[in-house]
Amino acid sequence: MKGTTCGFLVVPENRAHPFARTLRLAVARVRSASPSPRPDPIVFLTGGPGADALADISELTEAGINRDRDLVVLSQRGTLSSQQPLTCPEIDQFYAERVHLRYDAASTGDLYAQAAARCRERLTAQGIDPAAYNTSENAADVADLRSALGIDEWNVLSHSYGTQLALVYMRMFPQGIRSVTVDGVVPPSVASPGWTWSSLRESFDNIVGACAAQPSCRQRYPDIGGTFLRMVRRLEARPVTTHVTVEQVGRVKVVLDGGALLNWIVRTSHAPDDFPLAVEELAQGHPERIAEQWAAAWLPGSQGKFAHGLSLSVWCSEWVPFETSGEQLAEGLRAFPELPRSVLAQAPQLPFLRQACQAWNVPQAPASVRAVTRGTIPTLAISGSFDAQTGAQWGSYVARTLSRSTVVTLAGVAHGAFPQPCGASVITSFFDDPENPDTRCVSSVKPVPFTIGNGGAGTS
Repeated sequence: MKGTTCGFLVVPENRAHPFARTLRLAVARVRSASPSPRPDPIVFLTGGPGADALADISELTEAGINRDRDLVVLSQRGTLSSQQPLTCPEIDQFYAERVHLRYDAASTGDLYAQAAARCRERLTAQGIDPAAYNTSENAADVADLRSALGIDEWNVLSHSYGTQLALVYMRMFPQGIRSVTVDGVVPPSVASPGWTWSSLRESFDNIVGACAAQPSCRQRYPDIGGTFLRMVRRLEARPVTTHVTVEQVGRVKVVLDGGALLNWIVRTSHAPDDFPLAVEELAQGHPERIAEQWAAAWLPGSQGKFAHGLSLSVWCSEWVPFETSGEQLAEGLRAFPELPRSVLAQAPQLPFLRQACQAWNVPQAPASVRAVTRGTIPTLAISGSFDAQTGAQWGSYVARTLSRSTVVTLAGVAHGAFPQPCGASVITSFFDDPENPDTRCVSSVKPVPFTIGNGGAGTS
């Protein structure tokens, strides 16, 4: 991109070992769109954990995030553009195969753990230390970056796992942070596999509620939430196998059980307009729409680009050890008491993670990494009401201990507010005036109209 300068930040792989090897982390500095930029740039921390932040630059600039300030983008340790990337083609291949398998079956979990073990064996043979890829080291990298660039003060924009990183960073290294935006919030103090259940339920309830608030949707689909939950139970008892065509892949066999259907909400929350129609079609014996969307979420996707190794190193050291399997199940029962335990045993988005963590074999992180972030740094917590990954409730949660915080929820928006016109407007106004951001557009953001079928399967 014109006006972008690139380089590498050199950091120790493991700061606890003074003679550890070094890593080269890719950094891009994107020039502000303004000829007279403000002196305090924005550093962007992306999510996953495992996504490559450099891939988000076009989305950030199209949203106008660099309107008045330079944008500094760090490719976190272990991600694709940095050395060494903890990509796992073994896990990519497992995900591609999983669409043919029962989502909740123990045998599927065995395959996931085997893929994780093969990836770990390959990475450690290259001299990589999986235990060094964690949020504390990530936060120290961010602090080192500000010093290396000679920036006296900057603003933090974070998304998804990047918010967990930002909250740890502002607690460990508050110097030089002017303001922080957390978009799609992951609170370090509560993040765990079971924690994901509340976000999925919040999104589900809000999508169903949005249908009920639209007269045509309410009339056509008066009990779409109940229908969906009945279908989860039915598919868990009797999975459905179908074949669909996926772009760039061709004809694909898809197995839908209760777990697959429940996790389909995460995908459909980003474009939920056909949620009621797809559920009705499924109930009428036509699973093709949902099956195609489910398969497309994993095929061909971002194979080879996502650092699954960083994900596992973070989750297996900072999330899983701080929650028992019983506590995880209890969160599922609290969120969806209507569903069978075979579905509830696997946390949304993170099925069989405990099994994979046994194979990944990294030590438990110090409990301090889960400390609550407190302080007076101005913070904007912005979320979407349809966010099935990091529910809007968690923005309010972290704001309780941040005395100069603003909480914003965008109705009908899923995971990621910054690409949305109103979200970007609120964020840039916050960076301009952290004590008084312009939130006037928020009331005008509404869920999109739902697709109304004419009663025949596959019609709209």
